[in-house]
Amino acid sequence: MGQKDSARTPANDRASVQKLRTRRHAQVLIIGGGINGVGTFRDLALQGVDVALVERGDYCQGASGASSHMIHGGIRYLENGEFRLVQESVVERNRLLRIAPHYVKPLQTTIPIFSTFSGVLAAPMRFLTHKQGKHTERGAFLIKLGLSMYDFFSRDGGTVPRHQFRGRKRALAELPRLHPGIKYAATYFDASVHNPERLTLDVLQDGEKAGGADGHLARASNYVSLVSMGGSTGSAAGTGTGTTVQLRDELSGEVFDFTADVIVNTTGAWVDLTNEAMGAASSFMGGTKGSHIVLDHPELLAACNGREIFFEHTDGRIVLIYPMGDRVLVGTTDVDADMAEDAVCTEAEIDYFFDLIGHVFPDITVDRGQIVYTFSGVRPLPKHDATQPGFVSRDYRIERRAGAGGAVLSLVGGKWTTFRALAEHLSNDVLAELGMERKLSTAKLAIGGGAGFPDSEDGVQRWIKAHMSAGRDAARVTGLLTRYGTRAEEVIRFLDDANAGEADRLLHSTRELSTRELEFMAAHEQIGHLVDVLIRRTSLAFRGLVTGELLNEIADILSGPLGWDAARRATEITHAQEVLQRFHGVRVHSLVA
Repeated sequence: MGQKDSARTPANDRASVQKLRTRRHAQVLIIGGGINGVGTFRDLALQGVDVALVERGDYCQGASGASSHMIHGGIRYLENGEFRLVQESVVERNRLLRIAPHYVKPLQTTIPIFSTFSGVLAAPMRFLTHKQGKHTERGAFLIKLGLSMYDFFSRDGGTVPRHQFRGRKRALAELPRLHPGIKYAATYFDASVHNPERLTLDVLQDGEKAGGADGHLARASNYVSLVSMGGSTGSAAGTGTGTTVQLRDELSGEVFDFTADVIVNTTGAWVDLTNEAMGAASSFMGGTKGSHIVLDHPELLAACNGREIFFEHTDGRIVLIYPMGDRVLVGTTDVDADMAEDAVCTEAEIDYFFDLIGHVFPDITVDRGQIVYTFSGVRPLPKHDATQPGFVSRDYRIERRAGAGGAVLSLVGGKWTTFRALAEHLSNDVLAELGMERKLSTAKLAIGGGAGFPDSEDGVQRWIKAHMSAGRDAARVTGLLTRYGTRAEEVIRFLDDANAGEADRLLHSTRELSTRELEFMAAHEQIGHLVDVLIRRTSLAFRGLVTGELLNEIADILSGPLGWDAARRATEITHAQEVLQRFHGVRVHSLVA
């Protein structure tokens, strides 16, 4: 699921939809193309299950794409007594560092600490009673205890160093712009995912490949929504039995029937609304909104010194300041969400972010002119009565409902770090419904472009040098390796195809994309809208690099392979402008040529 997208365009005979329409039955239909739905799709396809997936927007468009870009064990969950979740998260963090090294990288994290024993009494009470009570700052003793437990959970198969504590003098020597009133700084390692949207796409493509070259046993389409339970189009849904649902192609408006033996609802915060559409209302969810801003602020970037600054704000929220390339990510809020409204970052949240920056870096000034991008999503949390949303469990559970045609499994909760383990758990439940056995585990299976990815900086440089050519310098190869991992080899073959007609060339509006690469995306990555390229196939929007010239040039190039006429091209440019402004605070003025 994800943000509502009202842009309706003529059909362009999308191959992904045609695979669903041609064979309208699957053993399993997954509704929702965030990371958990896509991870389950991959896992089931690898078990030989006939599985289909639909997503009403683009893949990773909802909460999965609005994350803090962290792969972490969740040190703060220890205080809630969620030891199982922390252990699973740390194990999965270490696994992702190994099986997805092209996107998941070690992240050095520093916690500035302003007291020694504060919170020593309050934290055990929260742990024993699960009641939030009055906020009390966490001091060094409590944080030291938590990090020691965190290291303990990392002891088996750990790939990151143990934590370190620094006194005020050494801490300020390493990070001189920190608040001079700190008493300590604790440093430990977690991990980051610099491009969660592309990792999601890699997981999806692994599933599609597992289903066979023709997609016979694994097919997925974005911009396809569930309309209702039961068929009403008058067309045969296929030869299979099971539950019949009505699906709609959101780009063409076409409605068709589809049947499945098992339906899996992984629509995140929209789980209850999806169940309602299927005629079985539920009240599982109680999501909260989390927003972030991205800053072009060299001074703040330098102050972080390559580290994430992860700390407790004055209201008890755990927040972060996170350098990403030449930008700085700041987040996140945690407020109750109104599912009737789109999630957007508000002016009040921006004020909150500026305040938290001042709490840690008091002599650094930030203003709205330095914001290049904002984003917001609704966390798929369970229904709760917590007075402080940060104390709501981030664990997950699977709810089963028996329907007339088969079981419906609804995923409640879940977080990015544990998507692989969660998918395996959910797949096991599906396999039990189908009477099938698991064939393999994904625990050690490389994801997409992580297969054969160089394991050292020297290896990366050798890979880059080996793939340079007369028309492709080191910077261009580096960009391709960063975007695709070792799948860049497939892209490079496409770029160099001698039968392609016109030779590849870099765009005039950016040196990060070329004409043939955009054609590759159109052919292999299910581009539904122009904005998909800007937000989820590249990081151009995230870094504030979208210009009117870029919009026009990309729209021109995509028009050929996607069959856009002049009217559709103009609609796509307008739609991209509206999405960027409404949901991401980006104003782009473009004269449609």
